[in-house]
Amino acid sequence: MKKVLVADDTKNIRNLLMKCLQMEGYEVKTANDGNAAKEILLKEDFDLAFIDIKMPFLSGTDVIRSIREMGITIPVIVITAYATVKNAIDCTQMGAVAYLQKPFTADKIKAVLKEYFDETLKDSESIQYSITAARDLIDKGEFSQALQLLQIILPKDIANPEIYLLLSRIYCGLGNSDMEKKFYQTSGIFSKL
Repeated sequence: MKKVLVADDTKNIRNLLMKCLQMEGYEVKTANDGNAAKEILLKEDFDLAFIDIKMPFLSGTDVIRSIREMGITIPVIVITAYATVKNAIDCTQMGAVAYLQKPFTADKIKAVLKEYFDETLKDSESIQYSITAARDLIDKGEFSQALQLLQIILPKDIANPEIYLLLSRIYCGLGNSDMEKKFYQTSGIFSKL
């Protein structure tokens, strides 16, 4: 059974999401603020998280940023009543896979889940395409563009040693030997699995 975290400060939203997800066969945990969401994500593994952008104590954006810095790569569906281009860009760069705009219905939740899981099936093809594109960018010395591309696909294929090896090459090109070594060592770890 897949496990999902729902983090939203509005009780009705949490309950709607929880009931819809449970009816779809998910095990659901909830959090009513950003700090609680972060604590739960640090203690437990989840297959997916629904995180509201505007929450007390710690915003959803800060929760996502914080868990990413700690290496937690869970796919996140962002919940927002205030969709802005800046939020969309920020959250996508941190690995948000979809948006759920308030107000929403049970049908919209199901549609977002279906879209996400359909995209996940297509991702294996797009990941290989993105790896090839990143390799070409690195060969041309376009390290920043290659880095942006790999940051998008890394959460989709976290155990792929080739991605880490390319990240190592990027940081070598950028003159950051510490990060170069870190990613090179990580590629070796995943190569042995």
